[in-house]
Formats: sequence, C-alpha cells, structure tokens
Amino acid sequence: MIEARDVTLSFGETPALRGANLRVAEGEILAIMGPSGSGKSTLLHCLAGILVPDSGEIHFAGQRVDTLNEGARSALRRDRFGFVFQFGQLVPELTAVENVALPLLLAGTRRRAAVAEASTWFGRLDLDGLQQRRSGELSGGQAQRVALARGLVARPQVLFADEPTGSLDSLTGEHVMDLMVGSAREQGTTVVVVTHEARVAAYADREVIVRDGKVTSLDAEPVLS
Repeated sequence: MIEARDVTLSFGETPALRGANLRVAEGEILAIMGPSGSGKSTLLHCLAGILVPDSGEIHFAGQRVDTLNEGARSALRRDRFGFVFQFGQLVPELTAVENVALPLLLAGTRRRAAVAEASTWFGRLDLDGLQQRRSGELSGGQAQRVALARGLVARPQVLFADEPTGSLDSLTGEHVMDLMVGSAREQGTTVVVVTHEARVAAYADREVIVRDGKVTSLDAEPVLS
C-alpha cells in the first residue's frame, strides 16, 4: 500500500534521510523504531505527504505522492489518512466531540451528522460523559484517546501515529495502544507508528529500525498485492 524508494531529505546541511527504503502492506501495523534524531519521524512525515523528499519516491496505493502539489497532498491527508501525534494537538477552543468531528467537517459532512458520528467513539474509547469538555479539562490519557478517535473517525486507509504514548505513563500508554490496535484492526486500517519504546512496538505486526537515515528491517518484507 505504501512504499518509500531511496528517499533522501536534509534540513539545511543536516541529512535526516539517506536513501531510506520501506514498504507497508495493506492492513499491516508497522512500528518504525530508532533513537532520537535517527530520522524515523521524518520518514513518517514523508510517507504521509507532510514533507517532500529531496530525492527518491513515495507511493501510496499506486499513486506517486511526492510529485503531487500541496493542494493534492492536503486532500490526500484529509480524505485517506488519519493522524495521532505525541501530545494529541487538540484544538483548545473546541469541545472533545467537536475535535473528533473535525476531520468529517473538513471533508464536507454536515455538522449534525459529523457530531453524531463522532459521539459514537466516546463509548468505544471509554470516554463517555466527556463529549463537552475542552482539552484543558482532560487528563493526558483522555486527551490522547480523543486524538485517537479524531484520527480514526473518518475511517482512513492509513493511520500515522508519531510517538502516540510518548507523553503518557506506562499503564495509560498500554490502554491507548490496545484501543488503537483494536480499532484499526476492526476497520481494516493500516497503521504506521513511530516509537522508541519496545513495549509499543510489540503491538505491531512488524518492526523496522531507522539509524542514520536508513531503514533496517527486522522481519521479512510484506508481500504487496
């Protein structure tokens, strides 16, 4: 479903990716591991069309992503990808249910229908009763589960998660990962998760390591249809 071919990217004089290659199969949960500064988050951002590599190719579902203009890449991220980041990045002015509904609203769903669909996730993620709270009224674990619901509400083909448990304690992090993996498998969503924690990577079907901007696979490459 997703493939990076010989991807390079530098920030000024500092190389972040040095010929990275990666393939992700449809429905796979892949963990990208590596030390801080290894290039793992940069690789995720290239796969998601957030960053454009200096050279190499990014493909998604048979489509070349890195040659798309910003508008087309934004539409791809809006319509086919979901995101969960380390600190949730909820919109503080919105309630929890409005935050979850946001991807649907941006895609043109009417507000009543979007909020109704968003509300269904609160029971699924143990958030009942928190729909009208704002981010400042939520615990870290609650806010991250709201962010997870926002990432999955539009039923994306791919969920990109960048250190989704990095700001949580161990028990809360495991709860978030249980919910993320369970919900993704239920929907058939492909998941690419960046982490430096072995306990998070253990939830994945396969792990790869990024070191010095290159990818080393720990397991056999997926068979792509």
